[in-house]
Parts: sequence; structure tokens; C-alpha cells
Amino acid sequence: MGERRQLINLTYRLLGSLAEAEDAVQETYVRWYAMSAQQRNAIESPGAWLTTVASRICLNLLGSARARRETYVGEWLPEPLPGPAEWTSLRSGGTAGDPADRVTLDESVSMAFLVVLESMTPAERVAFVLHDVFRYPFAEVAEITGRTSAACRQLASSARRRIRAAQAPATSAVRKAGIVRTFKAAWEAKDIDAIIGLLDPDATATADGGGLALAFLDPIEGAEQIARAWIEIANRTQGTMTFLERTVNGQPGLVAEQDGVTVTVFAFDVADHRIKHIWVIRNPEKLRPWTTG
Repeated sequence: MGERRQLINLTYRLLGSLAEAEDAVQETYVRWYAMSAQQRNAIESPGAWLTTVASRICLNLLGSARARRETYVGEWLPEPLPGPAEWTSLRSGGTAGDPADRVTLDESVSMAFLVVLESMTPAERVAFVLHDVFRYPFAEVAEITGRTSAACRQLASSARRRIRAAQAPATSAVRKAGIVRTFKAAWEAKDIDAIIGLLDPDATATADGGGLALAFLDPIEGAEQIARAWIEIANRTQGTMTFLERTVNGQPGLVAEQDGVTVTVFAFDVADHRIKHIWVIRNPEKLRPWTTG
């Protein structure tokens, strides 16, 4: 069970969903305990066995996820994670949260990074995450994916190109937090010009309501269009919402609370001192770790 934290970290990056990651890890342990004690004792490295099985489960899930997401209402976004300070003690079913379940927050779980991972084929994603993020040698990646080492190298290289093409110039966390804070203030003041000034001219905003919460179905493109949409949101929610600065997947973000319950999480991608992307997660099934009531 000491491998559980590592497995959750791996499966979340592979699937982009904490709920699915937990299910994948649970299925991995079901398969472990389905073996006899003699079979388990014969395995030289339980950790390697668990990683292999979990990765293969994720590879299968990623293949079927594409078909499921074709029927998803609106855009599908990765499940946002709170920072350690915001992680609640409540989990699904009301059980206490195990600290080992928490995902280590680094650049490989930023919303921008996970969104690029979503654009990859299942094989690319698994090869890249195992090798580039978790540093497994290609020989082990090949064994896990059922491909040759050379094929895994090509998959990881292709994935790397996607990451590089989407990567924004580095901006310090302090600078990002300042921009998000200024954006929040401009939004609350309904200062459309200030909002436009904080956005890249070609900025995009994408929402995920999953058909379970009101959200715009298609991405909004352009600084002015996004600013107008955010002013409309401010007008509609005036007095009923509290907007708070929070850590979202290790990056500065915002959270909207209503009666103490998180109803929206906003993640930002900041480059050259402007906001390039805003991701709006409203699907309540993806906000379980944020629930405070």
C-alpha cells in the first residue's frame, strides 16, 4: 500500500481525472489481491508490477475515453486540484481524506500541461508521462505499453513536440498571482477595459459544465469577447457569489463559492504578463475535492 501515492500521481497525470485515477488504482489493487499469496510473493518488485498494471488500465481507459467524450456535453477539461491548504477533509461518500491520496503539485499537473496531454494519442501520453515525467527507461515503458523501445522513443518525441509548441514563456508564480489578483479586482469592479488589458488579444476561454451546470458550450475567443462574457457573469452573480484566490493545479487561480460551496474553479495560463487561456470548470462531479459543505 506504500505505492498508493505514487500510483495516484501517475494515474492522475495519465487520465486528467482524480475520480478516474482513484478507480484505476483501486482496480490495480483488486488485481493484486486477486492473486494467491504465493503468486504475490513470487513478484520481485511489487511496485513495478503495480505501476505496470495501473499504466495498462489507464491506456485502456484513455482509448475508451475518446468515445465517451464525443457524447460529453460541451468541452471536456481535466479535473482541477486544490492546493494542500485548500484540500478538504471530505472525500466521496463523506470519508476522511488520506493525505497519501494527494497529488504532488508541479508543472506536470498544471492545467495548461494537462490540456496538452489531452491532445495526445493514448500511447503518446502514456509513453511521455512514464518516461519524461516519471523517468522510467524506455525498456520499461516498452514492456508496459507492449511496444518496442524504438516505438516508445518516437511516441515520447512526438508528445514532446506538442508540449514545446504549446509552452508559454516562463512567468514567475508571484507575477502570475499578481495578474490573477488584478483580473479578479477588475472583474469585481466590472471594468471591461481593465479586463481587456489583462488578456492576450488572442486569448481563449473554455468552460466545462458537463451538462450538469450552466456553462458556455463553445470556447470564447478574443480579449474583448471574453471581457464582455465576464462582465455578463458579474452582472448575473452580483451579491450571490464570493470569488477567492486559490491554488489550482499548483498555479494561481480563482474559485467561486456560493453558500460556502465551490461551484466554479478558474484556471489561468499566463504568458508575457497577459492571460492567454482561462479554463472554467463547473461540472460538480469534477469539484469533489473542493467541496466545503
